[in-house]
Amino acid sequence: MLELKLGMVETRFAEIVWKNAPLLTKELVTLCEKELNWKRTTTYTVLKKLSERGIFKTENSLVEVLITKEDFYAIKSENIIEEDFGGSLPAFIAAFTKRKNLTDKEIKEIEKMINNYKGV
Repeated sequence: MLELKLGMVETRFAEIVWKNAPLLTKELVTLCEKELNWKRTTTYTVLKKLSERGIFKTENSLVEVLITKEDFYAIKSENIIEEDFGGSLPAFIAAFTKRKNLTDKEIKEIEKMINNYKGV
């Protein structure tokens, strides 16, 4: 099963890969050195960890994405709704909107998504 929990540092690293992949490990090391102030060994350690989780893969020094950022967060969202709200999207929305008022724009976007889903 895909481990969908990323720490803050892992998330920053994953964002770099998602934004730039496919890329050579050498290029990734350079990016992480520049953006995260990491040494080469740190980059390789985190890359290995996220590759073992099935998010990325490295073959012949080429880093590729196995699960896109969009798919990663979609699956993560589905798991949160399933685990924390018994699979009920209405229960999630009720909990979410209890403390946050939706703007008219957000309501229209949600309505549009629902209408698209219904084929209206």
